[in-house]
Amino acid sequence: MRLILASTSPRRKVLLERLGIPFDIIAPRYQEVMTPNLTAEQQVVAFALGKARSIGIADAFVLGSDTLVVVDDLILGKPADIADARRMLTLLRGRTHRVITGVALIIPRGDGLVGAIHACPITSGESPLLWHEVTEVRMRDMSNEQIEWYLTTEEPFDKAGAYAIQGIGGQFIEQVNGNIDNVIGLPLQSVAAALQRYGFAISGTLK
Repeated sequence: MRLILASTSPRRKVLLERLGIPFDIIAPRYQEVMTPNLTAEQQVVAFALGKARSIGIADAFVLGSDTLVVVDDLILGKPADIADARRMLTLLRGRTHRVITGVALIIPRGDGLVGAIHACPITSGESPLLWHEVTEVRMRDMSNEQIEWYLTTEEPFDKAGAYAIQGIGGQFIEQVNGNIDNVIGLPLQSVAAALQRYGFAISGTLK
């Protein structure tokens, strides 16, 4: 059985490697564009499925994932520029926000569970597993000076919510309620359970 990770994220690669399952990486040919009237949960799963579908290989298991940050019902993806990153960090400081990661696992030969989401109609012969996980994160009350310093590290610019909990940004996190792997970009326990269901042997660790 072949497993493909539809992602260019080094963080998701490192996480998936912990399971001890061989996999290939193919960059998704997919542009993330917000769909009006979707909840954050629906949107992030739609993005994950769009990435997985874009690989276009029918005889492999394809894993797609996407992460969004939500504060005050405002969805934060990756910042467009330094001003956008500054805006996001200013919104998040001193507050609790939700980190939502959506996952799509496309199953070859139509043997799987069809996830119900109106934004992701299932095509003929395709049976993806679709799910999401939520983790609550509280950020410290960063000063303006700390935000400006963090922006100079360039770490915020390819991260949802403009911070990396596993990197320099971890020092600004006060509390995590839930799965930290989910914040990094892949809820590893549920991914492992899904892969085991289809016969993949987990030889690594979830810790």
